[in-house]
Amino acid sequence: MLPVPSLAPSSALDEETARSELYGLLALLYYAPPTAALLAQLRVAVTEAPAAGAFLEEPWRALVGLARELPAEAIQSEYDALFGGIGKPEIYLYGSHFLSGFLNEKPLARLRADLDQLGLARDQKMSETEDHIAYLCEVMRYLIAGDDVAVANLTRQREFFAVHLQPWVMRLCDALEQHPKACFYAALAQLTRAFMGVEAQGFDMLT
Repeated sequence: MLPVPSLAPSSALDEETARSELYGLLALLYYAPPTAALLAQLRVAVTEAPAAGAFLEEPWRALVGLARELPAEAIQSEYDALFGGIGKPEIYLYGSHFLSGFLNEKPLARLRADLDQLGLARDQKMSETEDHIAYLCEVMRYLIAGDDVAVANLTRQREFFAVHLQPWVMRLCDALEQHPKACFYAALAQLTRAFMGVEAQGFDMLT
């Protein structure tokens, strides 16, 4: 299991590790309710950054606080209420829905073509399509932490983020933060919003 990320990396290498770990954590939390092991990690996570005013500190503290406060069953029930059920879920986690209004549309086809160029393919054990937010976060984690520098580099990260995450992820955050049934996942959306904002600013500095 991925370790819970640090809030305060002390070097460029540490920063890249923290970015990849946070993408990995988001992937896990959006794909399924947290396992007992992951929830245990969250409940003992450090919530204070050494330097005051760290941008992710407040949303991270809120998420960890709810992980400590809520029983696992409540988080499981919230996940099922928001993203599960028979038929139409309360909240869609797919990019195609936000970009086109439908599932399995042109954004998914473009994503699959780009993944093919990167030499990536969906694990057949995964039940969701590739435009699921968890899958996209996992791709970003690979593009940061992967060993193949021809694929895992800042240029690829910026391109993938700009095309497949940035155009719709804030709308997902809006939907979650505004939903009356969301508590833990509203906090997750706030952390996602803050992190994606930092990512967007960082990539803008590269252009």
